[in-house]
Amino acid sequence: MGTNQQPHVAAFAFPFSSHPAQVLNVIRKASTAAPDVTFSFFSTAKSISTLFGSKPEEGNIKGYVISDGLPENYVFTGNPLEPIGLFLKSAADIFRKGVEVAVSETNKKITCVVSDGFLWFAGQIAQELGVPWVPIWASGLSSLSMHFYTDLIREKFGVPPTGKENSKIDFIPGMSEMQVGDFPEEVIGPNIDTGFAQMMHRTGKELPHASAVAINSFDELESPFLKDLQSKFKLCLPIGPLTFLSPPSSDPTNGPTGCISWLDSHEQETVAYISFGTFATPPPNELAALAEAVEDSNTPFLWVLKEAEKVHLPDGFLNRTSERGMVVPWSPQIKVLEHPSIGVFITHCGWNSVLEGIMCGVPLIFRPFLGDHTLIGRLVSDVWKIGIKAHGGIFTKDDVLNALDLIFAKEEGKKIRENVQALKQHGKEAFEPTGSTTKNFNTLVQIITSC
Repeated sequence: MGTNQQPHVAAFAFPFSSHPAQVLNVIRKASTAAPDVTFSFFSTAKSISTLFGSKPEEGNIKGYVISDGLPENYVFTGNPLEPIGLFLKSAADIFRKGVEVAVSETNKKITCVVSDGFLWFAGQIAQELGVPWVPIWASGLSSLSMHFYTDLIREKFGVPPTGKENSKIDFIPGMSEMQVGDFPEEVIGPNIDTGFAQMMHRTGKELPHASAVAINSFDELESPFLKDLQSKFKLCLPIGPLTFLSPPSSDPTNGPTGCISWLDSHEQETVAYISFGTFATPPPNELAALAEAVEDSNTPFLWVLKEAEKVHLPDGFLNRTSERGMVVPWSPQIKVLEHPSIGVFITHCGWNSVLEGIMCGVPLIFRPFLGDHTLIGRLVSDVWKIGIKAHGGIFTKDDVLNALDLIFAKEEGKKIRENVQALKQHGKEAFEPTGSTTKNFNTLVQIITSC
């Protein structure tokens, strides 16, 4: 970089689910540490509006709207992977055009490309620009390892691995408790030719070439995976959990639903918090089974449930449980999990939710849905021993009743709580001034701003 060139960091978001917010969390934190650096953040109009509001600027960060890649008059078919596939078809050129706009507007050449880890082609764009590429992996080291070793997994077990679903993964560091069936279909098939599967496969091949990879984890949580990948990648920097990087938003602590005040009226570690993230929802029969179990167990509960899904609850359930239960369309999840009344988190086992449960010291009851949920669940139940999986991966009334009883009343539940509290302490230490996350983040800022 020339002496007169001020750093200009381009940040590419994968504009789906919680991914844009994850990248922006990192950029916001980095922008505070490097106030003289220009940060240009690229995502779709919907994403930019959600993250920035009416004015896409925050200090030295500016949001730039890029195309979503959808054809004119596109009608959503209901397949959540379809918009992803359409976006990916032209994503590289979409981001190139966005960069041209930002460079022209700021009169500053790009000096570093930061991207969501899914956007493997960002490495090619960085190479064209002659600058470093630093992808941000929004999931954990275990998931990254799975995609790095995809070819080896397929070679050993076949695609699909018929009859080998229960085989142990004893040849990949950190995966001795994993089984082949824990891997998602984009890794083991049968549908490995979809746009999403091909993206993940290419990502596993390209990320080792990046200048550094920032990962949504902390050193002490997945140390066997970290030790292995450090020998395979140029630089691995666990800087998570990413949802704890930036200070809380300015939303009222209680939120629009009043759920925090409601939790205040309950005793310590007595309430079940139920939430399945933005996109996952159990099928109607499982929603009913979950409701019946919560009701019959007399467990106080706070349940995040879309209005349209309430129709699947048992008749009269909301009235019968109104004095000890609260159903809301949204909650400030971290604030909820931090509340001393929360005794268990019933979840889909998405990575962010698991990390938030760990950082708040809350045991888990989980039902995996898609992607790396089952792999993460294996860590939760068999490696860290901080939660219980729904038997067979589905909710039944008896299974949920047994899980609640175990967490709240059995010695095994006490041990699970101790285990998650120990991980919580490691997570807190990672954010201390001399902690691993703090050190890794400082290294990341130095890399992306001193190019």
